[in-house]
Amino acid sequence: MKNITIMGGGVLGSQIAFQAAYCGFDVTIWLRSEGSIGRTQPKLDSIKQSYIDAINLMDIDKSINTWCMGIAGYDDFDKENCLEKVERAYSTIKLELDMKTAVKHADLVIESMTENMEAKKDVYIKMAPLLPDKTILVTNSSTMLPSKLAKFTGRPDKFLALHFANTIWKNNMTEVMMQDKTNKAYFDEVMKFAKEIRMIPLPVNKEKSGYLLNSMLIPLLFSGMDLMVNGISDPESIDKAWTLGTGAPKGPFQILDTVGLKTAYEIVGMYVKIPGFLAPYNFKGMHKMLKSYIDQGKLGYSTGEGFYKYKTISN
Repeated sequence: MKNITIMGGGVLGSQIAFQAAYCGFDVTIWLRSEGSIGRTQPKLDSIKQSYIDAINLMDIDKSINTWCMGIAGYDDFDKENCLEKVERAYSTIKLELDMKTAVKHADLVIESMTENMEAKKDVYIKMAPLLPDKTILVTNSSTMLPSKLAKFTGRPDKFLALHFANTIWKNNMTEVMMQDKTNKAYFDEVMKFAKEIRMIPLPVNKEKSGYLLNSMLIPLLFSGMDLMVNGISDPESIDKAWTLGTGAPKGPFQILDTVGLKTAYEIVGMYVKIPGFLAPYNFKGMHKMLKSYIDQGKLGYSTGEGFYKYKTISN
């Protein structure tokens, strides 16, 4: 593999693109509109600075808490070389509005669109006739099963899931999940690619909504928001209950700000039709609360404010 196309320049799409480019791949991000470029470019600017900051910190502090294995290992760390790779990655990523041009030479396409079935379906249907025969297609969906999308790809044997954690240069793991029609050879190719971009690929042997990470994470986020919308406590106190009680670096609302409230809104939206007497959480209240934040432009860390305010604004 050499040519990688990312469909979507959101929080994770931008990170995946930068990490692949940092590791020497030719990367194109397909975007829907000029407005999308206006939102994606600042994300890339911010990611570039995050890599630079991380490299400078790694140069003076080699503790496990600061080290980013997605950037370099302990034994092969070379500050100047890493900084050169950051500059090269930043300068070579292409932003493309024409879908045919974006996927024309792609060896691997990584779909990283919003968690909305209709939006993903629409992209796959439009993309299917444009893909070269060689292209492997993966979804970075955090909740949707690849089998639900496979029939829209035009190549179910070359389609599977490759899910990344947030802040991938530090949290360098991926989850690789096949669906029933995936050819094992392409699963192996994707596992190999993940290693080549300095990720630790974790095989998911059976289809599971939420994969490994989100099967554990989403209930935490739901529980935190449920405590808030039911008036039990405030975001800061709920976060402190989790971080001080477990030693975890972030609580549910800090994680939500990092993931992005639009993504959270889409995920919660999948559950709002569950009757209240059957729902384990107050999904309707959570959905309404998230919409209120989104309507105010408080989308999380990427906009400088979500449940918390941030000094770093990336769009």
